[in-house]
Amino acid sequence: MCVEAIPPPSSTLTRRGILAGAAALAGTMAAAGQATAAVDGRGASSGRRAPGTAARLGHLVIQGGTLLDPATGEVTENAVVVIEDGTVRAAGRRGAVAVPQGVEVLDAHGRWILPGLVDAHIHLSTAAEARDAVRKGATSARSGSTSFYQDIAVRELARHSPALAPRLTAAGVFVTPDLGDTVLADPDLTPLARLKDGVRSAEALRRVVEVNLARGADVIKTRVNERAGLPEQDPLAQVYSREQLAEIVAAARRRGKGVLCHSYSEQGCHDAVMAGIRSLEHGAFVGEHTLREMRRRGTYFTPTLTAIAGLAESSDPVLAERGRTYLPVLKRAVLAAHELGVPLAAGTDSSGGVVDPIGGEVVLMHSAGLSPLDAIRTATTGAARLLGLDRTAGRLTRGHAGDALLLSGDPLADLTVLERPVGVVRAGVVA
Repeated sequence: MCVEAIPPPSSTLTRRGILAGAAALAGTMAAAGQATAAVDGRGASSGRRAPGTAARLGHLVIQGGTLLDPATGEVTENAVVVIEDGTVRAAGRRGAVAVPQGVEVLDAHGRWILPGLVDAHIHLSTAAEARDAVRKGATSARSGSTSFYQDIAVRELARHSPALAPRLTAAGVFVTPDLGDTVLADPDLTPLARLKDGVRSAEALRRVVEVNLARGADVIKTRVNERAGLPEQDPLAQVYSREQLAEIVAAARRRGKGVLCHSYSEQGCHDAVMAGIRSLEHGAFVGEHTLREMRRRGTYFTPTLTAIAGLAESSDPVLAERGRTYLPVLKRAVLAAHELGVPLAAGTDSSGGVVDPIGGEVVLMHSAGLSPLDAIRTATTGAARLLGLDRTAGRLTRGHAGDALLLSGDPLADLTVLERPVGVVRAGVVA
């Protein structure tokens, strides 16, 4: 059965409702004393304020620590980072950088200073999860989808009150054969509930993409294989063909959006890459043939090692065995991708109310064979490029966002310090 050719709702009307809800949420939290500067996803003032709140502008000087620039590997001792209006205005050795008077100073002596990390695959459905992600070091992130467009509201919350949520690239709802209760996320999805074979026809696939984009999604999330985290599913079973994936990619590209694809099997990974996806997620059994194609196309690899390692600790014997089997295979794929020049991005795949520190994914990248600096790049400059934030996130240089981590030690010597930042700054505000 095909879906009737009903156009999706007006993006202006639907986004207004979402923005109003997010603004109300931000206003409620601000009333509790948590209001912060209003900055948009590119680090500039958005002009939108939560009702009844006065935004705190992010003016801050971080001084005295050791600054690491992931892009160059340069280490600057006794450094100063000057943040004005949530944006870095200057960074360098103390004495070489003019420090403005009357600005709050954060003493970083004995600490290492890094840019805030980027979690390129996370599921944020509540304000508490969003705040937790920031406190654990993810100052920017890309959603791996939500069931009812919560990620779009989280994105707007971040624009009003950046200390409460990461700068977020929202994916909306999952383009998957069985939407389940997600058909209730929007009235224009409800006709899909009567499709006998689920969301598989070209019309149905386009419908989900179009409704997502009408709701303000920044990127589209789909799958080619079943889930690894459900014992009754086979992660190597393919659910969409290359042709179906190409329909999703084409519908997204018509609006200038990319697609991230949940994948496991080599055939599924190859079909997804050939269909034109922007990034391959999980990809445990991706092979060299597909990796070479990814390098040629510039397709990113987000392996979510944290999620697979988590399976190995499951109380369910099927999931535990799956995790123990998949993790070494995935680590070999990560190293092969790195050696071939495939761009890598760090993502935890956190979901269900538990937010894993993105620093843990960096540690796992290193355990797969990357150098400490290259592992850090997967959660800074590399992930920032994937999200289109390479001039905003991933570095602490002039013009970049004033997002920073303070660490208890040298991450180049011990990456585990990234798992427990002693301080987080989001858009010039201590989170």
